Amino acid sequence: MARSEGAHPGESRDLRGELAGLRTRVEDAEQYLGLEGLRARRAELEKEVSRPDLWDDADRARQVTSEFGRVGDDIGVLEDLDSRLSDGEVLYQLMVEEGDDSVADELAGAVDDVTRRVGALEMRSLFTGEYDEGDAIAELHGGAGGTDAQDWCEMMLRMYLRWAERRGFDVEVDETTEGQEAGLLSATFIVKGRFAYGLLAAERGVHRLVRMSPFDSQRRRQTSFASMDVTPFLEDLSDEVAIDEKDLRIDTYRSSGAGGQHVNKTDSAVRLTHLPTGLVVSCQNERSQHQNKARAMQILAAKLAQLQRDERRSEMDSLSGPQSKVEWGSQIRSYVLAPYQLVKDLRTSVETGNVEAVLDGDLDAFIEAELRRQRGAAG
Repeated sequence: MARSEGAHPGESRDLRGELAGLRTRVEDAEQYLGLEGLRARRAELEKEVSRPDLWDDADRARQVTSEFGRVGDDIGVLEDLDSRLSDGEVLYQLMVEEGDDSVADELAGAVDDVTRRVGALEMRSLFTGEYDEGDAIAELHGGAGGTDAQDWCEMMLRMYLRWAERRGFDVEVDETTEGQEAGLLSATFIVKGRFAYGLLAAERGVHRLVRMSPFDSQRRRQTSFASMDVTPFLEDLSDEVAIDEKDLRIDTYRSSGAGGQHVNKTDSAVRLTHLPTGLVVSCQNERSQHQNKARAMQILAAKLAQLQRDERRSEMDSLSGPQSKVEWGSQIRSYVLAPYQLVKDLRTSVETGNVEAVLDGDLDAFIEAELRRQRGAAG
């Protein structure tokens, strides 16, 4: 295939080799995601969802229909990918047989598209945890750095909300505590969508911001910290956690911050303190004190369940010998706005100079790299 130098985006690319590599990756994905098993499961679920008595048991019906949707989505993604790749292979054969280089640009674009889609699909192989497919409770807390840290906490909230929006996740902001001068002391939000927990768990840790402080009259450089914690969110944890209301201190107060017209009119916000553990949960953005208490109880149950899992894991770790741990307070990522611009993850060494894009929610490269690092360490 003779081409003039620099004539096409496909110039100097081994498109045949790229297509062959993609075919191998797609076939591998069909194996580790179990395409044949998914098809068999879909057939079983189709019988279930068509049963006239399905909704006699509402909880079971929701479980079945939810799984049916997930299985169908997985099959659809794999079949669509195979179809797109087959179209590219046919286009390549036509280009070779007819000696027509005019489709090289179209083919190169198709290969790039399939490559991107395969990469996104391969991410699923990194989710091996029990709760990775589920929703997540995320908590942000301003740390060292005074007003700058509180402003950084609010910036991080915006960053994660934009990230969730990019991925099509639903987000519910349940609590924000305003800082003394600016920003936020803390924020709690729930991210709902498939793999929300598995993705956000990679962001757990302390994040460091370095910039020229807008709150310093001399515009000196300031380093500030904020932390991110993530817990699996399950709608019903009654089988795993029992909360005795005698163990709770319940405080009500007036809501503040974003939340709609109903905020600031009544003492509807609720703060729960679990006395045996010292865990504190607040919720202020529902429309009534009753709703805020119910949501706060759900979040508290999730945190207590996570605490129990952590304790069991610690017991197993002590039996298997000392383990290396990342201590709380050590940053996982630095965001430098001055004297130069750089975001660098200290766990994976992934970095970018496009700080603005990262703060606008472009976090996937960092998350994927950390997931791959964890998978490699576990393997």
